[in-house]
Amino acid sequence: MNHCGTKTIETKRLILRQFKIEDADPMFKNWANDEEVTKFLTWPPHGNVDVTKNIVRQWVDSYKDEKYYQWAIVLKEINEPIGSISAVGMQDNINMIHIGYCIGRAWWHQGIMTEALKAVIDFFFDNVEANRIESRHDVNNPHSGMVMKKCGMKYEGTLRSSDINNQGINDSSWYAILRSDRTDE
Repeated sequence: MNHCGTKTIETKRLILRQFKIEDADPMFKNWANDEEVTKFLTWPPHGNVDVTKNIVRQWVDSYKDEKYYQWAIVLKEINEPIGSISAVGMQDNINMIHIGYCIGRAWWHQGIMTEALKAVIDFFFDNVEANRIESRHDVNNPHSGMVMKKCGMKYEGTLRSSDINNQGINDSSWYAILRSDRTDE
């Protein structure tokens, strides 16, 4: 793959960009402290903004690595981060990237995450030259799977008792899109 690091991506409603230290307060307020947002995630809600500040510092330091992809999802109309999307796994030998994402509850069911995921998928195909982009979700969180489907990802199966999140061990549904699946090529 042709790794290039986290570059700014703009869509109709969003700016996807690198996190900055000053994003810690809106991140904590908009999603990181919310038990409903983190319910199906692998990390617990942040107990205080200092936890968020430490994580954002780690992310900012990681931007030196061209294989590091972590975007703040900034809603243009309020000009602050409302979620995040990132490469949470990668296999260079098969040109595969695994994507994870979350968004604040106030912005659920508005097509925002679909817009962000579609933009990141395009970025990974067009700039990084990935061949496979995959993601997964807890079967009890079907809305995440709907986002994947809307972005052209195909359901590949459900792995039983294959994952763990804040709900415990769970079944996870896997989706992927291949470069050859794209309709614009």
